[in-house]
Amino acid sequence: MGINRDLAFRDCHPDMELAFSLEEYQARLNRIRVRMAEDDIDVLWLMSPEALYYVSGYKCIWYQAQSPTRWPATSGIAIHKDHDDFILFDTPSEAIMCRFVTCAKDIRAFPMTGRRDGISFITEELKAQGWLGSGRIGMELHSYRPNPAISQRFRDAFEGAGMDITDGTNIVRDLRWVKSDAEIALMEKAAVITDIGFQAARDTICPGVTELDVYGSMIDAMSKAGGEVAGIVLPVNSGPKANCGHSMASRRVIQAGEQVNVDISGVFERYHANAGRSFYVGEPPKDVMDHHKLTVGVFDVITDILRPNLPVAELINTTRAYYDEVGIWSDAAWVGGYELGLAFPPDWLGNYVYEMTDTDTDKVFEPGTVVNFESQFFSPKLSGIAYYIDTLMFKKDIAYQPLKTPLELVVVGE
Repeated sequence: MGINRDLAFRDCHPDMELAFSLEEYQARLNRIRVRMAEDDIDVLWLMSPEALYYVSGYKCIWYQAQSPTRWPATSGIAIHKDHDDFILFDTPSEAIMCRFVTCAKDIRAFPMTGRRDGISFITEELKAQGWLGSGRIGMELHSYRPNPAISQRFRDAFEGAGMDITDGTNIVRDLRWVKSDAEIALMEKAAVITDIGFQAARDTICPGVTELDVYGSMIDAMSKAGGEVAGIVLPVNSGPKANCGHSMASRRVIQAGEQVNVDISGVFERYHANAGRSFYVGEPPKDVMDHHKLTVGVFDVITDILRPNLPVAELINTTRAYYDEVGIWSDAAWVGGYELGLAFPPDWLGNYVYEMTDTDTDKVFEPGTVVNFESQFFSPKLSGIAYYIDTLMFKKDIAYQPLKTPLELVVVGE
């Protein structure tokens, strides 16, 4: 190796950038090991960005998920149910980064001669550690990282080392459902950032600007407030596109008399708070305004029942009764919600989702859980979907909606 490279690998130690205390990370590892024992899993092999971050704090801009086949994604974390520390494996290119973005005590970089593909190195190291040879190893079989080809190579290597393969996807996903006080605090900051994004959208939307102009103003304002890149590209949909939920912001010019739908997740330390709002350029037709009022009226109903340990079925049945009473259910686009929290691109949806058909579930929103509620209904005159989403946060003694942006059709000037 060269002198400069030797010096960097030996002496470069940037200041730590961990979002949580070492005690919090240790508590997470302990819970994972307990769950592994319950599931009869001896070793857990993790590669999804969310799992790597949850266990160690690991975050970066590039996970090789769609990289050339010569650069396979093989970095990851190994956890043994009977060992107090995990092992973080990564390429030499990320060895310095691992020192300041993770709490890992045991970091093992692939050899320079095989720096892009660490499967053989990982297998041999785990064998030498005594972690392979017999027993069951859990893999995240429902994760996009690694892709199917690399996942199969890991399976072959682990099976060749005497291990039985089982699906361990839900171990970390399930444990992420209930957040710590520290995680909730980050999500409250994310909600403030979300509100800042909506104010920027409101200040920007007018005839003649493009959807991308609005998107850019939101990103600029939220970044200046400490916000990070969201797990999903934030949609700004205007005019006829307001009848779509997941179309990307484009160079389309916003016109007077059009609806504009905006969906924002503010992000702080990778924790998300999600909300959606509708705007109208100029005075909306009365029937459109009335329809929006009915769509957002459900949140008054939610406020009346919101509390820690709220049964999911009660939320579903109560809101569905409201929609039936006001007569708009047949125009539903989508109504329901999903878990919010830690997320990396390409998604900010957590593992748990509830829909209006889940009327018999025994699930409850226990303290430490955070979800959104989406009330989306097609409006008259093809004006667009009445698009309202808000975050519901459940703490020990209170449940509330942390967003301050009003739930109403926002009329912006012509």
